[in-house]
Amino acid sequence: MPKRQLKGTVTSDKMQKTVVVRVEQIKEHPKYKRKYKFHKGYKADVQESKYEVGDKVVIEETRPLSKGKRWKVIKKI
Repeated sequence: MPKRQLKGTVTSDKMQKTVVVRVEQIKEHPKYKRKYKFHKGYKADVQESKYEVGDKVVIEETRPLSKGKRWKVIKKI
């Protein structure tokens, strides 16, 4: 089974070996059929701190690395 991959924007790089990535998605309301945007922040693991705020990245699901970190950064778009 392939691992989930999401595209997002780096919003914070203040932690060591961790960045926060904001992923924006579009959903449709089940009853009213109106589309709306929502976003969520994911903590993602990085080994080198080469990502800065505003960079577009791809993150991939991984095993739990800490309490809140279950993603890792794959590449910069």
